Amino acid sequence: MVRSTMEKLIEPEHKNETEFIFFSGKGGVGKSTMSCAAAVWLSRKGYKTLLVTTDPAPNLRDIFGQEIGHKITPIAGTENLSAIEIDPNIASEQYRERIIAPMREMLDEKSLKTMKEQLDSPCIEEVAAFDKFIEFMDDPGYDVVVFDTAPTGHTIRLLELPSGWNETLQNNSSTCIGPGASLQSAKLKYEKAISYLQDKNKTSFIFVLKPENSSLLETKRSSKELNKLGIDISALIVNGILPIEECNDDFFRNKKEEEQKIVKKIKSEFKSLPKTFYPLMDSEVSGIELLERVGRFLFSGEKQIKPSVLSERPATGSQDETSDFDVAINPKEIYKLLSQEDGTRYIFFTGKGGVGKSTIACTTSVYLAGRGLKTLIVTTDPASHLQDIFEQEITHTPTAIKGLSNLFAARIDQTKALKEYKKGILESVKDFDIDTKKSVEEDLNSPCAGEMSAFEKFMSYFEPKGYDVVIFDTAPTGHTLRLLELPSDWKGFIDIGTLTKKTSDETKNKYNNVIEIMKNNKKSTFVFVLYPEYTPIIEAWRASEDLKKQVGIKTALVAVNYILPKLYGKNTFFDNRRKQQNKYLSEIIKKFKTPLIKVPLLDSEPKGLISLKLLGKSIFENINN
Repeated sequence: MVRSTMEKLIEPEHKNETEFIFFSGKGGVGKSTMSCAAAVWLSRKGYKTLLVTTDPAPNLRDIFGQEIGHKITPIAGTENLSAIEIDPNIASEQYRERIIAPMREMLDEKSLKTMKEQLDSPCIEEVAAFDKFIEFMDDPGYDVVVFDTAPTGHTIRLLELPSGWNETLQNNSSTCIGPGASLQSAKLKYEKAISYLQDKNKTSFIFVLKPENSSLLETKRSSKELNKLGIDISALIVNGILPIEECNDDFFRNKKEEEQKIVKKIKSEFKSLPKTFYPLMDSEVSGIELLERVGRFLFSGEKQIKPSVLSERPATGSQDETSDFDVAINPKEIYKLLSQEDGTRYIFFTGKGGVGKSTIACTTSVYLAGRGLKTLIVTTDPASHLQDIFEQEITHTPTAIKGLSNLFAARIDQTKALKEYKKGILESVKDFDIDTKKSVEEDLNSPCAGEMSAFEKFMSYFEPKGYDVVIFDTAPTGHTLRLLELPSDWKGFIDIGTLTKKTSDETKNKYNNVIEIMKNNKKSTFVFVLYPEYTPIIEAWRASEDLKKQVGIKTALVAVNYILPKLYGKNTFFDNRRKQQNKYLSEIIKKFKTPLIKVPLLDSEPKGLISLKLLGKSIFENINN
């Protein structure tokens, strides 16, 4: 039997030599489903397989229907498959202990305390997660290790980390991730892992994307970034292709036509790569049996798959429970949460990657600016596409959006933010002694400085600038939570003596002021964006609860995206999807207990002011003064 290209790509060629398979891509494109399907398929073929997720908002437990967590856990229903969800908090504690343990007998209490404070730096979680991640590449003990990675920007940041350590290690400096001397062996281990990633015979990088322009652009950008690291994409899986036989009205025929344009671009942009086109299903993918069938479709060339008859997701609610959803919409309450009340209103749009939060954030900014409010929209997402939505360049400093006098946009550029941050810190210590200045310079060259500088820039938008509304289009959920937790992490880091007590207190006060503004519902509004399916709902719910418990921030609104139109898609396929949506709309109401905004599925991606205004009208048409 002739093996397919995808089958050859993921199936190990040599015994006693582990193969590594990475599934990556923009958030929300289905990479977790595809990586799980690949892992199940490989395990059924007899390969001892380990599935590892590095995503700070993992959902393997939801797909397999069992608890997994930060330990290697056998997956029920298949003999050769285990999985682990790397927990950044546990990984951080393990990392700190590995660094501190050898020093306990060598250092006094004061020095140990200083080291512990230093290891409370903001980038420890990323470095610790990467440290755990490469354990499975250095000595995995499996035939295949499948990595379900975080959304793309975060993944590339992890892979770039080791290259940023060279200068620190050469100078044997003390760093925010530990003493330079203790990192020498780690550096060798990391370089070995990177060499595996660059070896096409050992490692495959499969990108998952949707037939959408934003997903295509993100894949192109990521491909270029990976190429800089000497890593090539091995194949593409284009997920969610509309079945042409189900597109039997004008709305879905238009949507299919738009989709085909993107598919044509994908084929043109990535001519030499193997590509598999996976169809949109009329129900969700979960459970071993369905994952196995998805795997056979992807890697064995089996083209018949009907998940609706196999879906293992437990049903809750009924297909007719939409009345509660409509009742939950209170126009006056929603407008109050979005408009100026007591000074500047800060609105945060967050959620799982790929749920459309950038589009909804941009639409809201256009709507509010159109109502006479001077509005600024800022993206903190490293994989942002605001410039594509507004169809103009968005820079590191606020840029006027052409055609709407009250609207401005900015994109936090980490390179520029770091440059500004270094300049400001060095200026503040210019009159200090040489040793202090040298210590400050070492800190500014540590892997933490980039994340600190991005948050410093983020905080600058809370200073009075004359805007009525500031909208933040945030990174995918796990990364957003990390951003908001940073201030507490930095307190130890900025108190280790590199800065004066005065500077430290001023910095802490600024951080505390920002958090207090975000917690104040008269000044700030947190909006979770999701679509009515199990995984985005559960992930948003967990993140919402974490925000409340860890930071004290309550979710004020939920925007439910991709609501199927009632007038179109009148066939069994879309009826099944509509029933699924209605079931989950009821679940959203029960879990979040907040006002909801309905955002309709569109037949084309909104780009430019005209389409954003039309979408805004359809979302907010019932919201008046």
